[in-house]
Order: sequence, then C-alpha cells, then structure tokens
Amino acid sequence: MAATDTAPRHALVTGGGSGIGAAIAQALVAAGMRVTITGRRPEVLQALAARYPGQMQAVVADVTDEAAIAQAFARAKAGFGPVQVLVNNAGQAHSAPFLKTDAALWQQMLSVNLTGTFLCTQAALPDMLAAKWGRIINVASTAGLVGYAYVAAYVAAKHGVVGLTRALALEVAKKGITVNAVCPGYTETDILRESIANVVAKTGRSVDEARAEFASGNPQGRIVQPEEVADTVLWLSGTGAASVTGQSIAVSGGEVMH
Repeated sequence: MAATDTAPRHALVTGGGSGIGAAIAQALVAAGMRVTITGRRPEVLQALAARYPGQMQAVVADVTDEAAIAQAFARAKAGFGPVQVLVNNAGQAHSAPFLKTDAALWQQMLSVNLTGTFLCTQAALPDMLAAKWGRIINVASTAGLVGYAYVAAYVAAKHGVVGLTRALALEVAKKGITVNAVCPGYTETDILRESIANVVAKTGRSVDEARAEFASGNPQGRIVQPEEVADTVLWLSGTGAASVTGQSIAVSGGEVMH
C-alpha cells in the first residue's frame, strides 16, 4: 500500500506495545499513518513510541475502564487529531476446564476481549461519523469462528467480537465506515509462549514438542507471524478495502475456512 493511501490518517491500536499490536502499529506507521498505541504498561509503550518520534505516541489505558478510555481518546485526539482507524487488538486468553472456569475468569475474558472492544469503538465512532469515513478492525481469533476445548470463556468472548463486528458493520454501512475482524490462529506472541510454558509445566513435554503441537493445527504446519496479521489489518485500513465490511478474515494457514 502506498503511503498516499493513508497519510495523514490517525490510527489507534489498543494493546499496541507488544506482539500483534506492536506489529500492526509499526506497519501503519510505515504506511504513513500517525499512530497512537495504548496499553497498561507505560515503559513498553514508551519504548516503542520513542522509535518513531512525531509518528507514534503512547497513551496508557485499560480497555475495561470506561473513564480511562474516554481520557485516552481525548489525549490521542489532542496529539494527532480524530481517530480515523481503530484497531481493537487488546486481549487476553486464559484456559481452564469449563467446570473450573469461575465467574471471575468468565467476566475477565468478557471484559478484556469483548467489553473493551465495545468501549473503544463507542469512543471512536462519533468522529468517524462526523468525517463520513472510518475503519474499525477488531483483532478477534480463530476462536471467534470455531470452538476450542478448555477456553470456553475466551471462545465466547471472541465469538461476541465477531457478532459485534457483523452488527455494527450493517449499522454504519452507508456512512463511509467499514467494520471487520481479523482472526489469527496461533501466532508468535507472549500469549503463545505462555501457553507453551503451560503445556510444558503440565505435561512434561519439551518446549519444542509443545510448540510443534500448536503448529500442527495449522495445515501449513507453522506458527503465524505477527507481521502477517499486521498486513491484513493494513489492507483493511486502506481505501482499497472500501467494499469489505462485516467480514471475519482468518489468518491461520487454512485451519479455519468459512
């Protein structure tokens, strides 16, 4: 994508300090956008933003806190103008058998993955409606499209993100705004590394064996790279994807087809 497709648009990426979020933020900067990254760890956010002076700014915010989100969007707007591209990337994944999934874990998965997406979208949408242009891209998961055992709360939350994506896409279809979801399979992130460590601790398998097990679910036999997810987000954020809305695009090597 040429920089002229996006400049000088302002994109905000939640959970933007590391992993998929950091890859997305850097891809958007490379395409000519000004990018606000949000998250809960100021040192991580500031370290990344410092690499792109004048192009990237860091704003600390917890996506589950409505008041904090309002403040974060106000700060983002003060720095780079209205948010035109919103990437709802912040998320968490925790596993537990269904009967060991207590109400606190259930609520945490819904709050971070689904309610956070809802709150940030509500904060960004008024300016997009006023401009008659906007891109909302929700980083869901293949768990938003199919079920996986032992992550019922996470699967339920990500299915909710996909449902929200579809409903809002229809609501704003005539207003110059597209709403889509990107659904990665197992991706090279801290969440995957934690999952591998969990398998190692519980089963005694080696790290390589556990990694191979995660990769085996991908027909390509590999782990998705964050940059591959970022490229999909970059495409959806541009002018060329104007007719693509309400979609949930799996980036999973063919693991999920729908």
